[in-house]
Amino acid sequence: MAMAKGWEIHQIDVNNTFLHGDLDEEVYMRLLLGYSSQGHGVVCRLKKSLYGLRHASRNWYAKLVESMQHYGFRQSGVDHSLFVFNRGNVFLAALVYVDDILVVGNNHEQCTCFKRYLDQCFCIKDLGPLRYFLGIEVIKMEFGLFLNQRKYVLDILMECQMLGARPSPFPME
Repeated sequence: MAMAKGWEIHQIDVNNTFLHGDLDEEVYMRLLLGYSSQGHGVVCRLKKSLYGLRHASRNWYAKLVESMQHYGFRQSGVDHSLFVFNRGNVFLAALVYVDDILVVGNNHEQCTCFKRYLDQCFCIKDLGPLRYFLGIEVIKMEFGLFLNQRKYVLDILMECQMLGARPSPFPME
């Protein structure tokens, strides 16, 4: 839809995603190595989520939804990772995958304002126009988007130490 209408597609990455989630229940942890306490059995009470905490992703997502709604986005009832902002002539859509967000819009100034708002809320990394998303390279062409996984395939070949492998007509060593 963005290509058909000539809209911008931007990519955002949220820094330290799970550390933004506020805990709504009491969670305690043992003291970290290097910290000492006066008494035996002393623990720390967490106020923010930590990576590896069971509810970390849920807490982060709840805070993100709240921030998106505060800005004026509505969450799609069909796809909960899709948020839509529609005011007058301005249309923005945000598609969320954990800490990666695609922002599509018909108004450059509004896209910029929204990215500034998210940066104030969460400290984001603005990756600019869409180039890579979830391991898929995206190339914008005049007739549409070209998607490929060349980098992903090269990474697998390198990991398997087969980057220099050549095709063989006979399937034996």
